[in-house]
Amino acid sequence: MKHNRYPHLVVDTDRSESLTSTTGAVLLRKTMQIAGLDTALTTALMPWTTSRTVHHPAKVLLDLATAVAVGGDCVSDLAIVRAQPALFGTVASDPTASRLINTLAEDSTAAVAAIRQARAHCRERVWARRRPLDGRPGSFDGGQVIIDLDATTVTAHSDKEHAEINYKRQYGHAPMCALLDHGQYGTGEPLICDLRRGGASPQGADLHITTLSAALDQLPAGERGQVLVRTDAAGCSKEFLGHITDAGLQYSIGYIVSDTIKTALAHLPEQAWQPAIDTHGEPRLDAHVAELTSTIPAPAHADAPSWPAGMRVIVRREYPHSGAQLRLTDIDGRRYTVFATNTRGTGWTLPTLELRHRQRARAEDRIRNLKDTGLANLPFQAFTKNQIWLEIVCLATELLVWTQTLCWDPHATIRRWEPKQLRLRILAVAGRIIHSGRRQLLRLPTNWPHLKAITTGWTALHTT
Repeated sequence: MKHNRYPHLVVDTDRSESLTSTTGAVLLRKTMQIAGLDTALTTALMPWTTSRTVHHPAKVLLDLATAVAVGGDCVSDLAIVRAQPALFGTVASDPTASRLINTLAEDSTAAVAAIRQARAHCRERVWARRRPLDGRPGSFDGGQVIIDLDATTVTAHSDKEHAEINYKRQYGHAPMCALLDHGQYGTGEPLICDLRRGGASPQGADLHITTLSAALDQLPAGERGQVLVRTDAAGCSKEFLGHITDAGLQYSIGYIVSDTIKTALAHLPEQAWQPAIDTHGEPRLDAHVAELTSTIPAPAHADAPSWPAGMRVIVRREYPHSGAQLRLTDIDGRRYTVFATNTRGTGWTLPTLELRHRQRARAEDRIRNLKDTGLANLPFQAFTKNQIWLEIVCLATELLVWTQTLCWDPHATIRRWEPKQLRLRILAVAGRIIHSGRRQLLRLPTNWPHLKAITTGWTALHTT
């Protein structure tokens, strides 16, 4: 007999039970306490607190971040958190939350700076408890802190302030993001997410320098000495690479395949090519890598601005995969990808450097996660209010990532789960709060498939 029928249920519209949904968010609440988000935001937002304040601005922002973390994308989704006072306490109404955002938006520059200062303080506390990267701080052995800079687009479906046709021919805004890569065993953290008008260019040295400086301020002080900056070709400028070099940092920056590069490729001997490798260290089929530094022609004008000293130019060639769109820069059916770096030393072979740069694609995963956590929808018409919203999005994403960092072992599969998986498997579980003596106990369903992961995370938060 085949079981292919669902049980026949009738919704009892006359009675309801006192149940608590999204009880997995109790891990988020505990992570807030460990990171010190409540106290840090309370101090940072003191200028916006008055004697008549009933709901403290810090609590309102954290409730909004919690609502976004569990799947919300607008202020009205705060109702999901408000409906569970036993889990989240007293939660402000939607008008109160909207008024707070209005107040913060009146001086958005100061408000954003205050929130970011609190986030940086809490990041240092989380990293001190459990560092999300392998290896030792300040070392090449997994200790390198990799910051990816990338612009993205957010589509506007209504008339919003500074929404314009962006560089992807879409109507909306073009935020600039600085994203921290946790490596192959984790996800990543959003350091900076600056809202920009839709027509803003993704290129420009000033843009990248400003974003990188703000991102470095988000890192713990002891982690800023061994930073690698990765961007695509939009960040390839002599001024930006010179700024990174002067700061004593490293870079891996996409390089435009110009006529100068094509000339260098024409003079590159075939024996200069080495097999490229995959993430397991095995040779990739029909993919090779070589260094172009010594074959690039000298500038035609001696007084022209020069690239920073120590820069290396590396190229990868491969045949486009089946179905890929061909480019004008393809030569003899092969696709050439060029990048610049200043990394030297034992162990950093050409295939290893090329693999490290190719892993910049993880930035696209981080941006997709941000869009799954509130970035895809800018709920306000005013530009400054939406900038405050982006800080809430960063808070929500960091809550999820810090929870993964603190709750589970560094190499556990759950550390790589994206927000959608984390919500479905961990946060969405329903439970019942039981009063026993003077204690309140949260009881979870015994048949929940990820119950062990939840209890493991709760134990780690209390013992790590």
